[in-house]
Amino acid sequence: MASLEAAAENERILREIEGTDTNCIGPTLRSVYDGQEHGHFMEKLEGRIRNHDRDIEKMCNFHYQGFVDSITELLKVRGEAQKLKSQVTDTNSKLQDAGKELVNSMEELKQCRLQQRNIAATVDKLSLCLPVLEMYNKLQEQMQARRHYPALKTLEQLELIYLPRASQYRFCKIMSENIPKLRSEIKDLSMSDLKDFLESIRKHSEKIGETAMKQAQQQRSLDSIVSNQQRAGSARRARKEAGLGTELEGDSSSPMSEQDSGILDVEDEEDEEVLGAQDLVDFSPVYRCLHIYTVLGARDTFENYYRKQRRKQARLVLQPHSNMHETLEGYRKYFNQIVGFFVVEDHILHTTQGLVNRAYVDELWDLALSKTIAALRTHSSYCTDPNLVLDLKNLIVLFADTLQGFGFPVNQLFDMLLEIRDQYSEILLKKWTVVFRQILDQDNYSPIPVVSEEVYRKTAGQFPFQDPELEKLPFPKKFPFSEFVPKVYSQLKEFIYACLKFSEDLHLSSTEIDDMIRKSTNLLLARTLSNCLQNVIKRRNVGLTELVQIIINTTHLEQSCRYLEEFITNITNVPPETVQATKLYGTSTFKDARHTAEEEIYTNLNQKIDQFLQLADYDWMAAQGSCEPSDYLSDLIAFLYSTFTVFTHLPGKVAQTACMSACKHLSTSLLQLLLESEVKQISMGALQQFNIDVKECERFARSGPVPGFQGDTLLLAFIDLRQLLDLFIQWDWSTYLADYGRPTCKYLRVNPNTALALLEKMKDTSRKNNMFAQFRKNERDKQKLIDTVVKQLRSLINAHHS
Repeated sequence: MASLEAAAENERILREIEGTDTNCIGPTLRSVYDGQEHGHFMEKLEGRIRNHDRDIEKMCNFHYQGFVDSITELLKVRGEAQKLKSQVTDTNSKLQDAGKELVNSMEELKQCRLQQRNIAATVDKLSLCLPVLEMYNKLQEQMQARRHYPALKTLEQLELIYLPRASQYRFCKIMSENIPKLRSEIKDLSMSDLKDFLESIRKHSEKIGETAMKQAQQQRSLDSIVSNQQRAGSARRARKEAGLGTELEGDSSSPMSEQDSGILDVEDEEDEEVLGAQDLVDFSPVYRCLHIYTVLGARDTFENYYRKQRRKQARLVLQPHSNMHETLEGYRKYFNQIVGFFVVEDHILHTTQGLVNRAYVDELWDLALSKTIAALRTHSSYCTDPNLVLDLKNLIVLFADTLQGFGFPVNQLFDMLLEIRDQYSEILLKKWTVVFRQILDQDNYSPIPVVSEEVYRKTAGQFPFQDPELEKLPFPKKFPFSEFVPKVYSQLKEFIYACLKFSEDLHLSSTEIDDMIRKSTNLLLARTLSNCLQNVIKRRNVGLTELVQIIINTTHLEQSCRYLEEFITNITNVPPETVQATKLYGTSTFKDARHTAEEEIYTNLNQKIDQFLQLADYDWMAAQGSCEPSDYLSDLIAFLYSTFTVFTHLPGKVAQTACMSACKHLSTSLLQLLLESEVKQISMGALQQFNIDVKECERFARSGPVPGFQGDTLLLAFIDLRQLLDLFIQWDWSTYLADYGRPTCKYLRVNPNTALALLEKMKDTSRKNNMFAQFRKNERDKQKLIDTVVKQLRSLINAHHS
């Protein structure tokens, strides 16, 4: 059974081999080798092959005759083929010989066509690469020329347009890789240019500021000339309308023509090209850098960097030198740098879009204002020269006007100038203190002698003095005042001029200027001049003659105050009757000085009297007095006569007061001589001598040394002394004691204390000198009377106290 199956399987395999394509018999054959019947199969295969061989042999035997016939015909064809072959060979040789040149030409043509194609391809590729190379070369040239913004534009075109067209080439890839580096290099180079620009404007700030301030000064001069021309023109029209005549008009035309030519000259100067900030500094680096950073998307970084650096430069500019206050040039350099800084910032503000804005500039300006004002306050406080302060004020005004022309608010600067004005006034007051002291120290305190009309007019021109009677007198004659009057008056006017100079260009109204001048002048009068006069009056070596002359001088200066009022009114054009107008204190100043001088005269006169009284040498124990007044008193009376003769130029009231004060002081001092504690005893003879001296004083008072006293008014100064002496010399105690306290009492001015003190001294004298006369009845009676009077006087005193 197994053999049958194997035979059947081999048969199937053989049929598959016979019926299957040779390419697909592999699996069939593999199954044979995989099986166990390989030998049996081979026997089957060989048997099958033998069968097929027998079939082929049978078929060949059947077709053999046809095969022989075919061979015979083929042999015939062979000869013909040989002939054809030789003909073809000959033809081919001939053709090869004939086409050899054509082949060579074709090879040459092929080579030319290949070169042509290569050239065309090369041209096409170069047409893509050359623009890239040209742009790259242009980029390098622009960077070498430091044209960074065009280089950035070229780089942008190279990156976006040209490199994409030739991106397949290696050099283009290298260029693409270098583009960020080139962009960064351009950015760094532009920043370097910006730093150079910042350094440049830092160096040129002073020159820029100087130029800007010169332009502002020229503009102010032009405005001033135009304003003067307009005022003069209006004045001419007013004169024409008033019908003043052509002659006056012709006289005024000449100077006006000069002013017109001056205006033309200024206009010509303005027409000339004036260097500005853009002419002194090249702003292109900052513009280029701004554009570059804008293109690179880093504008905010650039703006922050620029503003930060400029803030640092602002702080450096606003830091003044420590010795700036020593010279005006120091202030000028300081202002030039500040003006230059803000002129640049203003130029940047108006020529760039958003690099700096108004808020940023205003912030810097506020910082500059605070720093500048603080620096000026500090450094100006060191200044003691009024001329330097005045020049500084003019420089500050020019500084303010310059920056105001660029749109910066400068009101705080003008407010600060008002503070400097007060300081300027104080410096002027100190200066004029020295001036007044020199005038007062150098004055001879004598009336000014005048020997000619020229000298008279010169003095009258310096001081407003009018005296028709003096003008009628022949030369030589004298002004009543000394030289310090016209000198002081002239210096008062100079001070007013100095105050006016500071008020110019401060944008103040006429009323404010007038008020400022008047207040400063009042300080000069009430403080400076007053103190100087007081010091002169109260110094030790001043004499009565000098004091008299000072009174006369201050009287004339007081009268001149109205002329000072008119002088201030004329230069400020503010009528004195204006409500806000400040009145001058000159009248009260000179009155106070005169009163002080009067008091000093009284004091000085009394001191002189005391000096004479110190020479008094009474013999208080003299038995009998002489018939002549004492020598010291005669000298004193002679001195008083000569002194009061000098007083004739004084106001009557002053002379009368001085004379009355001197007489009262003399009377009081004489009484004190009698009552001095050192004088223990006084004899009747000494009292009689003292009475003679008092009579000499009364004779002086009766002679009227100073006119103006009514009757015996001056004698009242000695009334106390006279009644006391009459009481003792006449020994009229009964009347005194009986009428004491009554208004009609003969000895009304005699004080019981005074009488008791003097009586005690006489009582002691009587006891010591008459110690042996007590046995005489008359002397005993007199001594009893003195004792009785003493008791009664004490009773009066006790009764008065009770």
